[in-house]
Amino acid sequence: MPKKKTERIRLKDPKEIASMREAGKLVAECFAALQEAVRPAITLCELDRIVTKLIEQHGALPLYKNYRGNPPDHPPFPGVICASINQEVCHGLPDDRRLKEGDIVAVDIGLKYNDFCGDACVTYAIGKISPQAQKLMDVTQECLRLGIAAARAGNRLSDIGLAIEKHAKKNGFSVVREWGGHGIGRNLHEAPSVPHTGPGGLGPILLPGMVFTIEPMINEGRPEWKLLNDGGTVVRKDGRLSSQFEHTIVVTENGAEVLTKL
Repeated sequence: MPKKKTERIRLKDPKEIASMREAGKLVAECFAALQEAVRPAITLCELDRIVTKLIEQHGALPLYKNYRGNPPDHPPFPGVICASINQEVCHGLPDDRRLKEGDIVAVDIGLKYNDFCGDACVTYAIGKISPQAQKLMDVTQECLRLGIAAARAGNRLSDIGLAIEKHAKKNGFSVVREWGGHGIGRNLHEAPSVPHTGPGGLGPILLPGMVFTIEPMINEGRPEWKLLNDGGTVVRKDGRLSSQFEHTIVVTENGAEVLTKL
């Protein structure tokens, strides 16, 4: 059987990186707009409308709306944001469900601005949440920070996943293995695929100009998941909480630069 062709990782030049900073800045502005809106009793579709309006005002394009993924007959995604509540891992539908006190909700935003993409995710606490939920969110943010710190020129791609998995396990949490980060540029999904688990020392050497997302999904309990009949929402099999934070980053000579810094 012939070997599967490996997609080439294309380095971004300074002009392209400058454009991606602008796209990332707009993603960050969307999250800033949500900061005051994410509260008990608001519906997920109301959050979707807030982001839709801001994207349209800037002449940008949403990346998730009508996205079909793989296979191509996959149901088109109905919203501009992904909104994943509590036991939902990712790709939750922004429907008419209302957030309630004690929930956590991961909001994922992807957009294209001046021909380049930006992608990030933030998990929000709705009112007062449990100490365990707060710990999960804190550890997920720390996992993202450590993954970004490992994205240094000369490291291997899987060193990012090792840093994430090591910190999650140290704190009694698990990492979803099958859903990872991805290269990004003029397209939402480009090479490489970015693992969130070890072992380290594998994959391509990180070079200045590589742009990709790091988006760990950290869980209470075991990492197994299933896809709901809606064709998009990924949920925990054990029904326990999951949290996600994500940034788009570029590898530089002096470490990683976060392009979607909030």
